[in-house]
Amino acid sequence: MIDVPILSDDNHQEWKDVVLLHLGLIEMDFAIQNKEPPPITDDSTEDEKKFHAQWTRSNRLCVYFIKTRIPRSIRGSVDHFDKVESLFKAIDDQYATSNKALASTLIMKFVGLRLSSVKGTRKHIMQVRDIAAQLKKLGIILPDSFVVHFALNTLPQHYSSFKISYNTHQDNWTINELITMCAQEEESLSEEVGEIAMLATAKPKGKFGKAMGFTAATKGKLTPNADIKKIQKCFFCKKKGHMKKDCITFKKWMSKKGYDKTEAAEGT
Repeated sequence: MIDVPILSDDNHQEWKDVVLLHLGLIEMDFAIQNKEPPPITDDSTEDEKKFHAQWTRSNRLCVYFIKTRIPRSIRGSVDHFDKVESLFKAIDDQYATSNKALASTLIMKFVGLRLSSVKGTRKHIMQVRDIAAQLKKLGIILPDSFVVHFALNTLPQHYSSFKISYNTHQDNWTINELITMCAQEEESLSEEVGEIAMLATAKPKGKFGKAMGFTAATKGKLTPNADIKKIQKCFFCKKKGHMKKDCITFKKWMSKKGYDKTEAAEGT
């Protein structure tokens, strides 16, 4: 059995969804799924009497259950409703204004989302998708293509080449495809950033340290004249001396895939 929450100021739609699910699972939603039948008369058939009895019982139990999941502070305004359809409508009307305020809050949160580091793209994009889903429940529908473009634009500068690749790609990604591709790019960027950090904090000794510009005065920090490129490693072709973004092989590969013809042309 599922745990049905108490109705509060900020969980109206979630509360209603869980209530409906619970009533469906215990097969008590007959009155919700069917319209109220006319009153029983002397001319009513046995089937009509059976339908009426089933609907009446379902309606009564639904109303009882729903009211147990409403706090006493607001129950007084809905206590006089004895039909499940009318009860739900009264509750929905009470929260109509709250939904507008919630929509404004979600929109402000949505437009303010930004990822500040290389890591955490999966969680970040899932948060973008979650807010878009919440807005959809409130009647504000954001197309999937817009959500994908928006999510890309919230990524930091490290993902510039990745964004260019998508913008020059003919196919449109879904949110799930974007999450997968970002996770792969995040792993590659994390390796590059990690290697740069290692170079910046290392303390080479002897002739190699002097050749790289490391002295006692630098305390392990790179001088402006340090020749980092000699030991940089490309995570695409696996060769040393350059990074992936400067790799001619990588640029040619992007051109072949139709991602970035301009940069590829420069590398030929």
